[in-house]
Order: sequence, then structure tokens, then C-alpha cells
Amino acid sequence: MKKIEAIIRHFKLEDVKSAITEVGIHGMTVTEVRGFGRQKGHKETYRGAEYIVDFMPKVKLEVVVADADAEKLVDAVVRAARTGQVGDGKIFVSSVDQVVRIRTGEQDDQAL
Repeated sequence: MKKIEAIIRHFKLEDVKSAITEVGIHGMTVTEVRGFGRQKGHKETYRGAEYIVDFMPKVKLEVVVADADAEKLVDAVVRAARTGQVGDGKIFVSSVDQVVRIRTGEQDDQAL
């Protein structure tokens, strides 16, 4: 099994959700996060004072899928989240050793 974590722009969340559903993946965890990379924030003005916003608001998606579904999930996220601008985000793929559904006790692929 693989855990796919994607950091994307807020306004791309619905597009990514639709793309994931279209490829047959159901269920994800979404967290609002803040961070920076090459985008490095921007300047804003508030009541005449200029300040730098270092941490940009983003959305973090987490999805655990069977190994066979990982590549199509990554492709769907890339297609839906890409704007072509700096700050589009990143996708991290890692291995998952075990999954247990608490309600039923099902494990691994059956728990997905």
C-alpha cells in the first residue's frame, strides 16, 4: 500500500477531488496547512504598513491506496492541481505497512 500526500493550492481542491473520484479512488483526508518553498511568500499592505507573508496557505491531501492504484492517483492529482506557476505544490509517496479499520477490524487492502 502507498500513502500519497499532496500539498496543493486551496482553489484546486475541488478539481483534485473530482479527478480522484473519476479514477475510482474514494476517501481522502484534507488539512489546511501553511508553508513555503521556492514561492517564498509575498508582500502585503495592511493599514498602510507593508509586511511579508512568509508562509503561504495550502491544502494537504492524504490518501492511502493499494500499490496498483498509486500511479493513477498521482497522475490525477498532477493533472488537476497544475497551474504552471511557482507554488503549485508537491506530492510525496511513501509505503504503508499496515492499515486497520477500527469499526470492523479489517486489515490492509480490505480496510481501504
